[in-house]
Amino acid sequence: MDSYLWLKLIHILAAVVVTGTGAGIAFFMFMANISNNLQAIKVTARHVILADWLFTTPAVITQITTGLYLMYLLGYSFQSEWFYWVISLIVFIGACWLPVLRIQYLLFDLASKAEETNGDLSAFKKLMKYWTVLGVFAFIAILLIFWLMVFKPFSVV
Repeated sequence: MDSYLWLKLIHILAAVVVTGTGAGIAFFMFMANISNNLQAIKVTARHVILADWLFTTPAVITQITTGLYLMYLLGYSFQSEWFYWVISLIVFIGACWLPVLRIQYLLFDLASKAEETNGDLSAFKKLMKYWTVLGVFAFIAILLIFWLMVFKPFSVV
């Protein structure tokens, strides 16, 4: 079978993992947050950190490397308007995601410390709002990249 098709399959599967893990992480963190159950929040925050390192990070690396190689194989220009939009969105997602990674550690620490302060989650709730906003912006940008990949509204050469 053609190596291009295998590469394309890997690229698509990595996109599925990034999108699915992001949506899953957001859902479970949101549900733990609104439960106000300190133990659920703490366990979920720990698992969210683990999921990002086990699934999201390798998938993002795979996305970028396979995407660049696919561009090379297809003869797409790295100076095209399409590529500038894609790379700009990737940088934007990274600018959202890197703070989110740090915030996740802080959320876990705040949930752990809340046990010592009789369950006071006020600092956690405030930081959770930032986590949510950054996640929503990043997720919208991911959807825009899907749109660019499928419709290619700008020249790729």
